[in-house]
Amino acid sequence: MHGRWNAPKFDGSSSRLIAVCMALLLTLFGEVRSGLSQEVPVTFDGKRALGYLEKVCALGTRISGSDGMAKQQQLIIEHFRKFGEVRAQGFDVAHPVNGAPIRMTNLIVSFDPQAKERVLLCCHYDTRPFPDRDILKPRGTFIGANDGASGVALYMEMAQQMKTIKPRYGVDIVFFDGEELVYRQGDKYFHGSEYFATQLRDQPPAYRYVCGVLVDMIGGKKLQIHPERASLKYAPSVTKSVFATAKRLGIKEFSDRPKHDVNDDHIPLNTIAKLPTTDIIDFDYSYWHTTKDVPSSCSAESLEKVGRVLLTWLSEVPLN
Repeated sequence: MHGRWNAPKFDGSSSRLIAVCMALLLTLFGEVRSGLSQEVPVTFDGKRALGYLEKVCALGTRISGSDGMAKQQQLIIEHFRKFGEVRAQGFDVAHPVNGAPIRMTNLIVSFDPQAKERVLLCCHYDTRPFPDRDILKPRGTFIGANDGASGVALYMEMAQQMKTIKPRYGVDIVFFDGEELVYRQGDKYFHGSEYFATQLRDQPPAYRYVCGVLVDMIGGKKLQIHPERASLKYAPSVTKSVFATAKRLGIKEFSDRPKHDVNDDHIPLNTIAKLPTTDIIDFDYSYWHTTKDVPSSCSAESLEKVGRVLLTWLSEVPLN
């Protein structure tokens, strides 16, 4: 069938309407593409975080039950009360040397406490009694700048940004006491995380933890973070999602290559509470358990890189 097609005629007003519609569509399409291709900017002040680390270390050693630990607890409570709800989880353990009772305190900070689904961020905040891996001074003073203070400093700065990023879930930050109350080989580790995990299992709260992230030694100058093998075993989706976020952000200090099997505070969370928790740790830190684990061995840039990864991850929690 053959025929002639006559193009419709448009007056000036119709042409202008079409032009406006096309412009709106192009603008909308551009915004969608922009949103897909650009990372939402995340603010983390590494210099301020390093200042927090130095402030914590200025207290001296923070052994469980010590005056230094009491001062640190007060510092943490005063800081985090400005951003969230703070509560203490207390319990007693026997001193590994003399058997005297030591009061332990896990500190819990809650952001958006009404949320019924939550993410757990955690670290230990006690220091080891002695730098037992120091060849020259195994009974010297252990400050624990990276092994202890770096996690505290990271979360102190992250708290400043929590309202800005609008986390996908409610967030609890838990500071575990008694991770390193070890005077002799064979002394018990992980008092705080084990107690927390046991309470979570035996007295379930009204909310549910979706997953957890533990940080440990994340402030060293030569930062190297690998997927930790126990984390891949117990919490593969959480682990892979954090490292995928780091890769997308171009944070090269997060490697794709698994390395180390670390016995850390995430083990009780995974095995007792069945809470899938990954351990973000630089286990290649040169000054682990030595007198050289001091603020000058730490870096604002390292703290900032880890902080950017976790803040971005919190806004998504992209679990499979």
